[in-house]
Formats: sequence, C-alpha cells, structure tokens
Amino acid sequence: MTQPLLKVRQAKKVYAMGDEQVWALKGVDLDIQQGEFVAIMGSSGSGKSTMMNLLGCLDIASEGSIAFAGQELSSLTKNELASVRNQRIGFVFQQFNLLPRTSALDNVTLPLLYSNVPESDWASRAKQCLENVGLGSRMDHHPGQLSGGQQQRVAIARALINDPLMILADEPTGALDTQTGLEVMALFQQLNQQGKTIILVTHEPEIAQFATRKLTFRDGELISDEHNNSVRQAALEGNK
Repeated sequence: MTQPLLKVRQAKKVYAMGDEQVWALKGVDLDIQQGEFVAIMGSSGSGKSTMMNLLGCLDIASEGSIAFAGQELSSLTKNELASVRNQRIGFVFQQFNLLPRTSALDNVTLPLLYSNVPESDWASRAKQCLENVGLGSRMDHHPGQLSGGQQQRVAIARALINDPLMILADEPTGALDTQTGLEVMALFQQLNQQGKTIILVTHEPEIAQFATRKLTFRDGELISDEHNNSVRQAALEGNK
C-alpha cells in the first residue's frame, strides 16, 4: 500500500493556561493520501486550527507522532521544520498577506528567497504560477489595484511557487463574497484534479462540500471522517 503523505498517530497538543493545562487535541489518528482534497471542519475551540498548525509544521505535537512524506516531524529542528514549510507546503490564509507596495509578480516570488532556485529563474517561475491562476495579465499590478478574489489568487500562486506536496488553506473564502469564493474554490478543485493535495480548514459546511473527504473535530477529538458522495462543483455553480 502507498505510504500516506500525512500519517498522524495519537497526536495530542496541550497548552499551559496559567496553572491549568488545556488539551487542544486529545489523541488523533489520521492518514491523508497524496492527491486527496480534505476539508477539516469544526467550531471555534474544536481543535481544527491546532490540527492545521501541526499538519503545516507550524507547531509540533506534545505527544504522539506526525509523519509528513515519511519524515517524523518531532525529530526535526526548527530550521528543518521551516525548510519543510517553505519547500513542501503552500499556505493560503483568509487574509491575503500581500505586500501592498509590491507587484503581484514580486509577491509571488517571495518564498523563493529561501529556496535553492536560481534567482535567474524566479521571474519565469512566478509568471507561470500567475498564468496558472488566470492572472498572467495582472503580474505588474499592486494588491490595491486588484479585487479581493484576484488578491487571493495571487496568494494561491505564491503558495504554488515551490511546487509543494500540499496546499494548506485556512478559511480561504472567509473574506470573499459568494461568487468570488466560488471562483477560488473552482481553482482549488482544478489544482486537486491536477494532482495537488489540498487541505482546507473551514467552519462552513457548505464550503466543505467542495472537498472529497470531510473531517470533523469537536473538543479536541476527530469525531467524523467521511467520504463526500455529493461534491459541489464550483466551476459549474460559478457559471450559473
């Protein structure tokens, strides 16, 4: 059987709140295969954001193990974790986090500052990523000259610049109107169809319906792991 991209075993996370210990995750077991489109759901305090942080190498588990592409994350140094984040994971957040006085092209190239890609290749690679998200004609525009949906697509292009093994998207439609949100979800579905692993964190059940698998967290536990038999097709809905 193919090794999972992410293998989580009895992952626990505890935070110290004064004299108290708060268990944000209480022993999660989970496998995610390369090429899946997974939605992580749950209300505030459910543990979904903590799970996202662990899967994205933004934090490490207090107990248990998490392996990414066969590599046990708890064995890595901070610098090694930073390298995994930069080289192997693309992040997309609710806030676009673009530099306002910098062109779309230069925003997309930023992760390459910490890569081994020759600087002579940066511009061509960034142009290709912008073209892949439908913004080839806007590469010289600054964020203030772009709509919210276009800014989010720049952020997705930036996430793709190092050809990561997976995209981790945290509430990526939260700051967008319905139609623009559909356009962004259509792009994620297109990327998934091209083989990218997508992990989408959301509190909205209707957004989770765009994924092929849904994980639901409550009180630090994974309470549901189900295949989505009625996947919404964002491109079709957006064209209505």
